[in-house]
Amino acid sequence: MTSAPRSAAAAVWLGERPLRVLHVIPAVASRYGGPSAAVVGMCRALQAAGTETLIATTDADGRGRLAVPLGRSMTFDGVPAIFFRRQASERFKWSLPLAGWLSQHASAFDVVHVHAVFSHSSIAAGRVCRLVHVPYVVRPLGTLDPWSLGHKPLRKRLLFRLGVRGLLSGAAAMHYTTAEEGRLAESAVGLLPAGTVVPVGVDDLYFAPKLGPAPGGPYVLALSRLDAKKRLEWIINAWHAIAGEGSLGTWRFVIAGDGEDAYVARLRDLAHRGPARDRIVFEGWVEGDAKAALIRGASLFVLPSHQENLGVAMIEALASGVPALTTPGVNLGPEIAAAGAGWQVEDSEAAVVAGLDAAIRDEADRAARGGLAAAFAERFRWPYVVAGLMDLYRRVTAVPADLADLPSGRSLVADRGRSAGI
Repeated sequence: MTSAPRSAAAAVWLGERPLRVLHVIPAVASRYGGPSAAVVGMCRALQAAGTETLIATTDADGRGRLAVPLGRSMTFDGVPAIFFRRQASERFKWSLPLAGWLSQHASAFDVVHVHAVFSHSSIAAGRVCRLVHVPYVVRPLGTLDPWSLGHKPLRKRLLFRLGVRGLLSGAAAMHYTTAEEGRLAESAVGLLPAGTVVPVGVDDLYFAPKLGPAPGGPYVLALSRLDAKKRLEWIINAWHAIAGEGSLGTWRFVIAGDGEDAYVARLRDLAHRGPARDRIVFEGWVEGDAKAALIRGASLFVLPSHQENLGVAMIEALASGVPALTTPGVNLGPEIAAAGAGWQVEDSEAAVVAGLDAAIRDEADRAARGGLAAAFAERFRWPYVVAGLMDLYRRVTAVPADLADLPSGRSLVADRGRSAGI
C-alpha cells in the first residue's frame, strides 16, 4: 500500500524544511503602538523556533513614511520584511503594489497571518489566499469589539460589504489575544471561524528584577498611543482631585506616548489647569531601553481605556513587577484583578479617582500586587506564545497531530471550539 502524499506544510514537522509564514499588517512604524511592535516580536520568536517568516506591510508612518527600500526583502528590526508604498488613506492604508505582490507570492507560503481587519492589506490578503487556496488566520486587534464597531460605524458597514465579510468568513481561524476579545467579537459579529486564544509576548528584558525607588519620587505611568480611546483625561482629572486633597506627596503622573497634535495639546492644557500641574509630566514618545527603564521604574501602571483587547505596554509593566489599574474596557482586566496583580475599578471617572488614591496610599499592597504581577506575566514569555502559535498553524494547515512535535513549554492556546458554519 502506498502512503498518501504529504502536504508541503506537513514537511516542517518532519524536519524537511521550516514552516513558511507570511505576516500581513497595514503598518509597523512604532507610532502605531502595540500591534505593530507585537508582530515584530512574534516573528523574531518564531524564527528562533525554526520558522521562516516574512512581514509584508506598507511604509506608512503617520503623515510621513518610513525610510525603507520598497518592493524588496530587507531586515527590519531584526526580522525579514518587505515594504510597499502607502498610496492613499492613512486610515485604510491603500497599497496596490502590496496587493499585487500578494497575488504573485502568497502561494509560496504555508499559512498567512493577517493582522487587522478594516485595512486594504487585510482585505487584499484574504482575497488572494482564498483564490490560491492558502489557509490564513485573522488577528482582529480588538476591532470586532462592539465598542470599536460603534466607532465610525457607517465606514465599517461599507467595508464589510467591500471585503471584510469575505475576509472573516474565509479565514481558517481567528486569532484572539484574550478570551474576552473572542467573546465580544462573536457577540457583535455573529458566526465567525473557530477562534483560538494566543496572547502576544513580552521581551525578556522586562522580566529583569524590579528597579529600586525612582529618582524624584514614585510615579504612576500611562504609556500608549495618545488617543481619546485611552481616556487619559480621566487620569489627569483624578490627579488634580487627589492633589486638591493634599494626598500626592512626591508622587508624579507620567504620560508617555504620542498622538494627534490637537489631542495632545488638549491633554497638556488640561494638565496645566489644576492643582497637580507640577506633578504631571509628558515624556513624549519613548522606545527601546528608555521605554524599558521608564516602565520598570514605575510604581503603578494605569489604563482606563474604552476598549483594549490586550495592552502590550501594560503587560510589559506587569512583567516588570508593576501592578496595573484598569477599567472594564480592558479585556485582560478581570484576569489581572483575579490574580491579585492589580485592580479593576468601575467604569467611571469617580472610580478611577478612588482607585488611584487608594493604590498610591498603600505601599504594602502595591508591593504585594507587584510580586503577583510578575508571576502573572510569566504566561506572556515568547516561548509559551510560540508554542501556541505553532499549534494554531499546525491545525490550520491540516497537519496530523501525530506528526507534530511542539516546542516544550506550557501552551496558552484555548481553542474556543466553534466552527463558523458559513
